[in-house]
Amino acid sequence: MKRSLLLLGSLFAFFGVAFGAFGAHGLKAILAPDMLAIFDTAVRYQIYHAFGIIIASFLAEEHRLAGTAGRLFGVGILLFSGSLYVLSLTGIRSFGIVTPFGGFCFLGGWYLLFLAAYKMQKER
Repeated sequence: MKRSLLLLGSLFAFFGVAFGAFGAHGLKAILAPDMLAIFDTAVRYQIYHAFGIIIASFLAEEHRLAGTAGRLFGVGILLFSGSLYVLSLTGIRSFGIVTPFGGFCFLGGWYLLFLAAYKMQKER
């Protein structure tokens, strides 16, 4: 297991839960419904990919592609969720330009995780 990925995934999951609670309780009265929905999307994808990082951490020592997948998930969280957090809290739409790059990181991470699992299965 790659301990650094496990720590990163756990940290992202922790903050995902904290941001979700903050959005549900602290931002509900402040943000417009469309901005709150964007914030919720950021939280949801952060949590999903935090679990992806944790999964990758357990496979990273068996195949290097899994470690790369975990790192891509981390970059994806920063770009995708981070840009949506900033967009929803500031209303500055230009931050949305960054969001697709995070989505590509997510897709790349899942693809690499698939490849790692496939190669590990073939090697056994």
